[in-house]
Amino acid sequence: METASTPCKVHQCSKCPGDTEYYCVSCPCDLCPQCKENHVKDLQTIDHDVVSHRDKINYIPTQEICVRHPSKVYTKYCEPCQVPTCYHCRKHRNHRQLDVGTSYETKRQQHRGTINTISSEALFYRPVLLPGIKTDFKTCRTEFSLYQSEMLTKAQTLNDLIDYIQNDFMCNVFCDFNFKHRCLKQKKEMIIHIVSLQRYVHINEQRRVIRPLQFLSSIKKAIPQIHPTLHTSQLSMTKSLNKEDVMESLSAIQITERGNRRVGNQCLLKLTSGPEFHQSFTVTSVYCCLHIFCVTSDRVWVSDYENNFILTDSTGVPLHRVEDSCSNCRGSHTVNSESELIYIDEDYNIKELSKDMKTTTTFIERTDSTWDPWCVYWSPSTGDLLIGMRYKHIHTETGKVTRYNQSGELTHTIQLDNTGRILYRQPNYITENYNGDVVVSDYSAVVVTERGGRHRFSYTGHPTGSGLKPLGICTDALSHILVCDEWTNTVQMLDQDGQFLSHLLTESQELDEPWSLSYDVNTHRLWVGSQDNIKVCVYRYITRQDALTDQSRVMESLSGIPTPGTEKPQQGNQCLLKLVSGPEFHQSFTVTGVDCCLHISCVTSDRVWVSDDENNLILTDTTGVTLHRVEDSCSEVLSHDDIFGNGLHTVNSDSELIYIDEDYNIKELSKDMKTTTTFIERTDSTWEPWCVYWSPSTENLLVGMCCTHIETGKVTRYNQSGQLTHTIQHDNTGRGLYRQPNYITENNNGDVVVSDFNFISNSGAVVVTERGGRHRFSYTGPPSGSELQPLGICTDALSHILACDDTTNTVQILDKDGQFLSHLLTKSQEMGDPYSLSYDVNTHRLWVGSQYKNKVCVYRYITRQDDLTDEHRPRPDGDAMFSSSAVEWR
Repeated sequence: METASTPCKVHQCSKCPGDTEYYCVSCPCDLCPQCKENHVKDLQTIDHDVVSHRDKINYIPTQEICVRHPSKVYTKYCEPCQVPTCYHCRKHRNHRQLDVGTSYETKRQQHRGTINTISSEALFYRPVLLPGIKTDFKTCRTEFSLYQSEMLTKAQTLNDLIDYIQNDFMCNVFCDFNFKHRCLKQKKEMIIHIVSLQRYVHINEQRRVIRPLQFLSSIKKAIPQIHPTLHTSQLSMTKSLNKEDVMESLSAIQITERGNRRVGNQCLLKLTSGPEFHQSFTVTSVYCCLHIFCVTSDRVWVSDYENNFILTDSTGVPLHRVEDSCSNCRGSHTVNSESELIYIDEDYNIKELSKDMKTTTTFIERTDSTWDPWCVYWSPSTGDLLIGMRYKHIHTETGKVTRYNQSGELTHTIQLDNTGRILYRQPNYITENYNGDVVVSDYSAVVVTERGGRHRFSYTGHPTGSGLKPLGICTDALSHILVCDEWTNTVQMLDQDGQFLSHLLTESQELDEPWSLSYDVNTHRLWVGSQDNIKVCVYRYITRQDALTDQSRVMESLSGIPTPGTEKPQQGNQCLLKLVSGPEFHQSFTVTGVDCCLHISCVTSDRVWVSDDENNLILTDTTGVTLHRVEDSCSEVLSHDDIFGNGLHTVNSDSELIYIDEDYNIKELSKDMKTTTTFIERTDSTWEPWCVYWSPSTENLLVGMCCTHIETGKVTRYNQSGQLTHTIQHDNTGRGLYRQPNYITENNNGDVVVSDFNFISNSGAVVVTERGGRHRFSYTGPPSGSELQPLGICTDALSHILACDDTTNTVQILDKDGQFLSHLLTKSQEMGDPYSLSYDVNTHRLWVGSQYKNKVCVYRYITRQDDLTDEHRPRPDGDAMFSSSAVEWR
């Protein structure tokens, strides 16, 4: 059992003051239970990989006892039998057995998609269905009374039999067809199913004590599936009845099944005020993006007009190439529900590439040489394949749409309207709307027909008839039709009836000329391919309804397993700490061995790393005595004599120094200062690292980079293995965010904070972005827009941003949203000109390094709340310390 004196570190949620229980690998960030629920439901992060904190740190629990041999523990996993085994489980010895830990992780990964679907979709949608069931439950008696009344009215000629009939009806029929009973039963089934889903998540995601063997055993049992249906009835009776007629009519009551209950997208989704730019990437190995089709949230098939056809991820790296695709066709490929590629080959056959991309089969062989398939689309609603065909004759411009079932058999053809006129000239792209309409991007119009082929409308531009050159086309979850127009270089949005709504996207710096479209139904993002370059841009213009993100409303009717960590109110730093009326001077000391304090990194409450502009990087205590010296640190980040290396070092959670060396590699010095290893080796001579910061919340390394040829910068993120995971360089308009990142840090809410200052032009700003890279604000001094020359920066436990300003020789304090609060420190006798900052999260003290002196001063401007009583004050023992937090032992 842990004791109160056990040293530990409690991780705080990256988005609120709550304690960490989950970790998002994609962001990355730490999450409390409530923020995790919001994270997996938010469309911006719905595709992120969220794991429990124990999975992040590869926590292995205590061994579990074998149920067949109680004196032994499980060590292996029998693959054929799919059960855990111990050494004495003899009947499994000749079977293939795997390490139990490896098997557990494998199974977890196999079922990660199911768990994510339950978290982000099932638990979100299912409760929304309950109000409909409740409504039916309340109105069933009224509705059935109408039928009963009608029955009694038509049975006036049988008054002598009414008593008998009613008695028989109540005893034998009503018990079987009572709507109230059926809806009540359906309601119970729905609640039981939701509770089973919650229990599944609770067992495998939220339990504080993980049992891999129990998980491996439980996955053999499928989660119960129910299909709630909406019931109605129809009662038909004749005018003249006898006893037999009445009984026959009563026994012929029909219950009509209308399929599964579904929540309409119009109730779940809504348009945002405008499209939000999500990301862009350059696709190598193609000349343009003639057609794109999204497979997952980070993979897309891209083809051009030069027979280049590749699968790429969101970094632009080719993952697979198809060699025999048709170079003439535009909408030449689609993807089915199994993530298998369906495409038109060079001989105009329709082929299918397996999900593992190892097997190619001919799905539909071309038999009529007078017709060429020109575009394809697989229908998610019917499983059919829609093919746009072009008549192969030089003097005839005509087309048709053919429908094939899952066996490759032709089932339907659409070619003429109801007057016998030809509908299509040259179907270039084809898709299907949610209402079943077949939508075709034809030569000069968007042609829409019903599923059966009846012509609904042809859209020819805005205003009507103004002209249109349609290219790529798609539909979204709200049944909007989106089409690229070559004449206006826009993406136009129509409703399902062909009414123009808006120019959703126009030509821009990041998009250029839009040509191809693909809509991701899982993340509700729009992928747009460019005509004249090889760039794909991703936008989001649909979000979930605000009402449905209210946890209390969505889950109001559930009474399942309580969410761990939500039973007790959590106290954040704003409840524990407060600003003092003014900074209190604590101490100062002179650092021997350096000329100035260009950058400081606090290690403990009495030790700090200090660097200057002369290649001196030393560890010192509060007496100023040098404890260790690093000989190969970077003294000048650029080759200019007037630009010096600034935030070149940081300290990780193990008190190891991470720094930029003289060759611009990033090195790591062990805690005992005996071993130095290269953490990240420089491979690109055009970019130089200028500043580094180790993130306590994600354990990633943030590196501020500067281009050696032009005044531009970027921020790169590396994981614990030294792999590049993310880059921040441009804002949502495509403009560069940074010129010269000199210092970098991270706020408690996950924001990346950069001191961006060009020494030559003497201008700069504090540039703040969200963790994902979205630009939040750039602070340029009080008042806004005044000259600012930011130097050292840091953030504190209350999410304030502190920055040294070379113009005013002050330390300015901002809130997390960039609002100026005060000049926290000004030039003083003991400090001189403030240049570098470091905040000690343990003692809540601010360390300030001087620009022209080798002096470090320590201040205190944050204290504990005076009004915290012993009853409310957090204690170092008991549940307050270990209830639901992620604890990391040191």
